[in-house]
Amino acid sequence: MSPLLEVNRLLVRRGPRLVLDIEHLALDAGEALAVIGPNGAGKSTLLLVLSRLLRPDRGTIHFREAPLAALSDLDYRRRIALVLQDPLLIDASVYENVALGLRFRHAPKKEIAPRVDEWLGKFGIAQLRHRPSRELSGGEAQRVSLARAMALEPDLLLLDEPFGALDAPTRLRLLQDFHSLLASTATATLFVTHDLDEALLLGDSVAVILNGRLRQHGTPQQVFASPADEEVGAFVGMETVIEGRVSASQNGEVAVEAGGAMLYSVGDAAVGQRVLLCLRPEDITLWPSSESPRSSARNRIVGRVQRRYPQGPLLRVVLDCGFPVTALVTHASADELELEPGQAIAATFKASAVHVVLK
Repeated sequence: MSPLLEVNRLLVRRGPRLVLDIEHLALDAGEALAVIGPNGAGKSTLLLVLSRLLRPDRGTIHFREAPLAALSDLDYRRRIALVLQDPLLIDASVYENVALGLRFRHAPKKEIAPRVDEWLGKFGIAQLRHRPSRELSGGEAQRVSLARAMALEPDLLLLDEPFGALDAPTRLRLLQDFHSLLASTATATLFVTHDLDEALLLGDSVAVILNGRLRQHGTPQQVFASPADEEVGAFVGMETVIEGRVSASQNGEVAVEAGGAMLYSVGDAAVGQRVLLCLRPEDITLWPSSESPRSSARNRIVGRVQRRYPQGPLLRVVLDCGFPVTALVTHASADELELEPGQAIAATFKASAVHVVLK
């Protein structure tokens, strides 16, 4: 089955500067693709190209197997919907804002009211139908913007960080509601974000763009658990990156000498190969250095606490083990372990938690 949208050899420059370079990217009907990367990576440029608001320097885009260049702007834009971080509402009621796109597309009058009411209800804002848009909160305004887009029943929904400006509780509620709606409608969606939690919650697949280049595309599990290289690993949260050399490799397990320690990982690499061992902080458990851990984890290293700092309800702890190791622990665990700078501490982690990147 052919993809709904397919991009090949896409190139965008601004003067001599490379802005976007994508060799191939495809989106199937009903799929939600999260395009992630830091600010300035080129994510929004991709969205502008796909919405035909920016002409690329090179490349082809196919929509339902037809070259995008062969479709008129009007014909193509009638089949897509675009939602930006700023809701861009007109100074009218919530009802009129949601109906606006349908009127622009000359939907039959008898269809407009039922579709508007349907999507007001699905986004939980039916009680706001008569409220002026200028009186809405940020979360309410973004729900109106999303309802307006979904009421169009687009073949393709494009989202440019529509949740980024919301406060945390509002954002979480809207994300959860929107995730359920996407699953129920099977609308093909491409959304850009720098927020990894959004990508994991909403994305069936994930594409990573760094410095304008598409670096990896796959399922969330593939991208987050098996990043393609060190830079992708750092972006998706592989905060501990240890350089070493393979000393043994057999039966799907490699032993790596790194900074005087012997570490083990599930994987395949040749003896003598230089590798990077990548670990997520939530996969590391801390223990008193004198205690034998009650754990089946294959790896155990000892270091000293360099620093600790809060991250929401948890603490991020950085150890010096001859190389930096970062772990996440609860405040209660930190107090129990007396995690203060200079304190000797042991870190354990499973071989299966280590991702090997070849140098």
